[in-house]
Amino acid sequence: MKSIAQAFLVGTALCMMAGPGFAQDKPKAEVMHWWTSGGESAAIKTFAKAYEKAGGEWVDSATAGGENARAAAINRMVGGNPPAAAQFNTGKQFDDLVSQGLIRPIEDLAEQGGWKDKMPPALVSAASRDGKLYALPVNVHGQNWTFYSKDVLEKAGISELPDNWDDLIPALEKIKQAGFTPLALGGQPWQEHVLFNSILLSVGGKDLYMKVYRDKDEDAVRSDGFRKAVETFGRLRGLVDAGSPGRNWNDATNLLITDKAGIQVMGDWAKGEFTSAGEKAGQDYGCTIGLDDSMLMVGGDVFVFPKVDDPEKRKAQDLLANTMMDPEAQVAFNLAKGSMPIRNDVDTNAFDACAKKGLKLLKEKDRQVPVFDILVSASLVGSVDDVLTQFWNNPDAPADNVVAGFVNAFELEG
Repeated sequence: MKSIAQAFLVGTALCMMAGPGFAQDKPKAEVMHWWTSGGESAAIKTFAKAYEKAGGEWVDSATAGGENARAAAINRMVGGNPPAAAQFNTGKQFDDLVSQGLIRPIEDLAEQGGWKDKMPPALVSAASRDGKLYALPVNVHGQNWTFYSKDVLEKAGISELPDNWDDLIPALEKIKQAGFTPLALGGQPWQEHVLFNSILLSVGGKDLYMKVYRDKDEDAVRSDGFRKAVETFGRLRGLVDAGSPGRNWNDATNLLITDKAGIQVMGDWAKGEFTSAGEKAGQDYGCTIGLDDSMLMVGGDVFVFPKVDDPEKRKAQDLLANTMMDPEAQVAFNLAKGSMPIRNDVDTNAFDACAKKGLKLLKEKDRQVPVFDILVSASLVGSVDDVLTQFWNNPDAPADNVVAGFVNAFELEG
């Protein structure tokens, strides 16, 4: 009797394994990304839950730091062991992967879902090569936000944040005199260029910003407007704390959350950290786009899908892409991330006052510029980072150094 019972149990198990509902038959997707901070982690988990709800199995593969995560993903693809999807920023970071035939176009999925008509045209263009979508944008990030601690400003005797840099710097000095860190900044090249580019857009306007980065116009770099932006950037060197060098961006955000610093100039992913900490926009912290809510610097995150021959792996990728573009998943993810939905047809009633400022500018094409990563090559991004970092770390360096550095970088780029 015992052997019969055992045979019955084995047979039942085999039937279960062969059935369509067995766990091993689920589409399985390994997703490589760099979202490891509190707000970022909460955001990516919303996609994981949505994917599992859709019938898939999510395998999370996180590496801290965008550069590190991208390098790991590229090595996996080149080595013939790609993940189902890998995170990149909107821009030119994945050009080499496209030219080497390592990632698949997802134009067919985009057409089936009607996605491209629901996305900002500039981000569709940035994610496309030769008219085909090669990367899936999952959000819209504004990169030129200024966040501020309402408590710190109040204790420093500042009733409201100035709407221009000429007035903001004296206000920051007042914050310093009150015993707080005026500017929360992580001394990393990419954070320094986020700060500089926000100043450039505020001081020089859209026209100068586009002439510099889109047109590589050397006369624009030599202009008074560009020089003023550099000088303003330089004046901020004495308004950060001693712990700034090497600090991660989310640790800088935490200085505002804990009311130790006055302002942070950062992309709206910082808002995810405020949300994760239980802080509320307009109550615990304030936010402006630039300084006067007039011009939004638009970028975001994308996922690329490596070419795979196995139809089951392609099925997992298809399910993943469709999940990320699902309207409910878009809302849940972007609420946690601090960004705005890539789709323009989702319900945004649950988004806070900061996000609604960004959503308003997204409706007006003349009130937007692309992040410079979209406008210039990855090598030029690196050259600009080097110029700005050298200037930032040398308090005696004149603005001429940055002007000459940009001109030289543009000439080398050809």
